[in-house]
Amino acid sequence: MKIVLILICSAFALLPAVAEDAQVFPTSAGPVKINPLHHASTLIEAGGKTIYLDPAKPVKFSGLPKADLILITDIHGDHMDPDAIKDVSKAGTEILAPPAVVQTVTTAKPIANGETEAWQGWTIEAIPAYNLKRGPEPGKLYHDKGRGNGYVLTYGGKRFYFSGDTEGVPEMRALKNIDVAFVCMNLPYTMPPDEAADAVKAFHPKIVIPYHYRGSDLTVFQKALQGTGIEVRLLNWYPEN
Repeated sequence: MKIVLILICSAFALLPAVAEDAQVFPTSAGPVKINPLHHASTLIEAGGKTIYLDPAKPVKFSGLPKADLILITDIHGDHMDPDAIKDVSKAGTEILAPPAVVQTVTTAKPIANGETEAWQGWTIEAIPAYNLKRGPEPGKLYHDKGRGNGYVLTYGGKRFYFSGDTEGVPEMRALKNIDVAFVCMNLPYTMPPDEAADAVKAFHPKIVIPYHYRGSDLTVFQKALQGTGIEVRLLNWYPEN
C-alpha cells in the first residue's frame, strides 16, 4: 500500500502546473477551454487543437500539450521567450507574431496591427497594443504604437480578446461584440485598474478577466465595473503567490 501511495504522489508531482482556474466557454463549434498559466501565458484548447498565447518562463511546459499554434504579442521577455517557444513546439507548429517579434522568432509568420488571419476554424485579428502616455522617461513609451498586438480570436461565433501590453487605447475602446476580454493592468508598464475598467466600460464585453496584473489591486477594477452588467471573473495567474 505504501508503494502505491508513493507512486500516486510521484505521479501528481510530475503533473504540469496548469491552474485550477481553467474556464470553459460553449460555442457553436464546441467548447473552448482557456487555462491561465502565468502572467500573460495562456493555454487555449478547442476542436482538438492547442494554442498558446505568449508562452514564457516561469511556466514549466513539460507534460503540457504541444502547440498547434503560438501567438506572440510583443518583444519583451514576458511575452516573447524563444526557449519556451521551443519547449511547446512540435513539427508543424505555426507561429503568428508582430513583425518586430519576427526579427527574433524568424519561424513566425508576421501579422501586423489591423491584419486578420484564418486558422483551423479560428479568425485571428491583430489589435494595436501600445502606451498613450507611460514610458521610462519623457519622450519615450514602454510600448510604441505599431509594435505589439492584442488579439481578437473568434471561434464558433464567440469572440475572445487578449489585450497584450497596452493602455486603454482607442482601438480597444472601439471593439465590438466581445464575449470574453482578458485585459492587462500593471504599473508602470500598462495601466492601473481604474483606467482598465474605464476602457472596458467603453467596449462592454459580456465577461472580463484581468490578466497580466502583477501588483495590481483587482478589487478596484471589480468595484469600478459593478452595476455595468459586465461579469468580472478573477483568476489566479500567479499560482506561486
